[in-house]
Amino acid sequence: MKKTVQPYESHLMLREIVLSPGGEWRPDLTGWCLMQVGNGTGYWRQGQTSVELEAGTVLLVAGNADGHIRASLLNRLALNCFNILPERLTGLITLGEQDLLKHAATRAEQAAQVLPPSHNVAAKMLELCSRRNRDGLSVRLGLLLLVADLFVKELDQPVPGQETEMVDARERLRKFLAETPPDALLEISFHELAQATHCTTRHLSRIFYDLTGMSFRDKRAEIRLMRARELLATSQTKVVEVALESGYKSLSFFNLVFTRRFGVSPGRWRQKNGASTGPENYRHHRSRRGRAGVVSSVKA
Repeated sequence: MKKTVQPYESHLMLREIVLSPGGEWRPDLTGWCLMQVGNGTGYWRQGQTSVELEAGTVLLVAGNADGHIRASLLNRLALNCFNILPERLTGLITLGEQDLLKHAATRAEQAAQVLPPSHNVAAKMLELCSRRNRDGLSVRLGLLLLVADLFVKELDQPVPGQETEMVDARERLRKFLAETPPDALLEISFHELAQATHCTTRHLSRIFYDLTGMSFRDKRAEIRLMRARELLATSQTKVVEVALESGYKSLSFFNLVFTRRFGVSPGRWRQKNGASTGPENYRHHRSRRGRAGVVSSVKA
């Protein structure tokens, strides 16, 4: 059966979305999307609720939030927005912090948050959007800090059981994963992890799967592939060097596992999603049938 090719989503990159008067846009994303009204007036509509969005208002939306934005009938609406995908922060945050950001999206009270123009995050995002080089490193780091500000309470919470002695292997593994960057799993063997958590390899295999949803081997493979995909998208490094940097000693084997995972070879994937493709412009027109998604222009 042919595998569906997953689109590569922008990450920590500012883009502008412009809605025609009365136009609607439903964020189609994974992870989180932080957006700010640049000019115009609109509404965040979710279920039976409708919240007005004036200029400067910030909206944080999780990928599973069932809602959409509608522009006022009187004027168009311009939004500055960016996506943040926890799984793309490998090496920067721990596995526990990745899970925290993912699980926060499942809580109804956090799936969609509206912040007024007076909020400190709104002021910071406005300043970042006014920068000349919106794709620069300093801007991307600033966008990451905005998200950290919004989740500061959750990120600062101690690891469960941190204040008392860990006596259960499951809790020891949970603590290890919460404090360890994903890349570190590539530097440790399964036997070494068993020693670190003071349990047998058989027991570790079972509890590792329970906590992560996959085997230790599959988790390491996933981390390597995420690293490879990031390098393909953000650098001009040769595919063979990407394979070596990601921990694959054989280019043919790397091509095989990458194609199985993403449905396309590394070279073709880079042609479609790599840094050399440059920004793209999209244009959507309002349907006569009144369908949602009336985006008059989107500039990457």
